[in-house]
Amino acid sequence: MGEAKRRSAQGLPPRQVKANTSIKAGKSAPTPWWNPAGGNTGERFVALTTRGAWIGIGALVVFWITVRFIGPALGWWTLADG
Repeated sequence: MGEAKRRSAQGLPPRQVKANTSIKAGKSAPTPWWNPAGGNTGERFVALTTRGAWIGIGALVVFWITVRFIGPALGWWTLADG
């Protein structure tokens, strides 16, 4: 039998849900003593890796255009498929 049904059968009021007070809205969890990162380090890490990913995507596009179009056009190599 579930908690709600048991309490209802015994004539008890519904259980009061405690608010989660460990992490307040807009604040991050406390940093452990062994972690040198503090404050908004996680946000900076996400921003840096996102920027790095976009740089990598751009470099891949430039590399592909060079291999597929620029190199054969300048006679540096010929493509096997065409």
